[in-house]
Amino acid sequence: MKKFFEEFKAFISKGDVVSMAVGLMVGSAFSTIITSFNEFLITPLLGIFLGGINFSGISFSFGEATFKIGAFIQSVIDFLITAFVLFLVVKFFNSFKKKEEAKPAPAPAEPEDVKLLKEIRDLLKEQK
Repeated sequence: MKKFFEEFKAFISKGDVVSMAVGLMVGSAFSTIITSFNEFLITPLLGIFLGGINFSGISFSFGEATFKIGAFIQSVIDFLITAFVLFLVVKFFNSFKKKEEAKPAPAPAEPEDVKLLKEIRDLLKEQK
């Protein structure tokens, strides 16, 4: 049992797991932002263009079942907006990354012993 917990501790303390956890937390916060963006900005804007239709209220009943079509439409809109915003973020970071990669790499610093050897060589040439 002790070995099991040691393995679990090693797994959970790896950098990948911590990075994944941070990514999930940021993603969750980002999802909240996108949901409020859709709910408070996009849905009312679409409602203006579509004659005041509020998607979340659209539903119909068939017998005992109620089909909330509006909630489904809103979920699709949320997904599309989230995917579009993520596309823009990834596109921005990829363009930034390409700019960084396009910069020429700085020349490696010359080691001190090489500099000293070059000075000795130059002094020997002057003496001849």
